[in-house]
Amino acid sequence: MADNRDEKAQEPDSNGPGLMDFLPNTSDGYIATAGTALANPTGEADPIAVEDALKSVHDPEIPVNIYDLGLIYDVDRQKNGNVYVTMSLTAPGCPVAGEMPGQVARALAALDGVGEVSVELVWSPPWTPDRMSDDAKLALDF
Repeated sequence: MADNRDEKAQEPDSNGPGLMDFLPNTSDGYIATAGTALANPTGEADPIAVEDALKSVHDPEIPVNIYDLGLIYDVDRQKNGNVYVTMSLTAPGCPVAGEMPGQVARALAALDGVGEVSVELVWSPPWTPDRMSDDAKLALDF
C-alpha cells in the first residue's frame, strides 16, 4: 500500500485528522533505537540472553512470541556490545507497526553487556507462516 499522506495533507479535510496522521510512516521501513554506547564493552552480547529477550516480546494479537513467529530476520551482535536487529511483522498494516520495534529495542537494551540497540522494520522478504518455529505452528494449530 503506497503512503499518500503528502497528498492527503494538501487536500482540505473537513473531518479533521485521521488515524494515519498519528502513526509513523513505515512504508519504507522504520528503525527504533534504545540503550547507550558502553564505556567498557566486554564483547558481543550473550546469544542466549538476546534470544530470551526477543522471546519476551509478543504480538498482542497472536499468542506466540515474535521470535518463534519468525518475525526476527537477523541479529547482529557486535564486539562493542551494540546489537542490530532486522525484523518484520505479519502484515504491513499491522496495528503495532510503530510500537513493536521499540519494544524489541528496549527488551534488548535492558540486558547486561548490551549497548546501543537498533531495530529495523523491513518488509522484504515478506513474512510468511513458513518462518514460524514448530512450537509456534503447534500453538497456532498449523
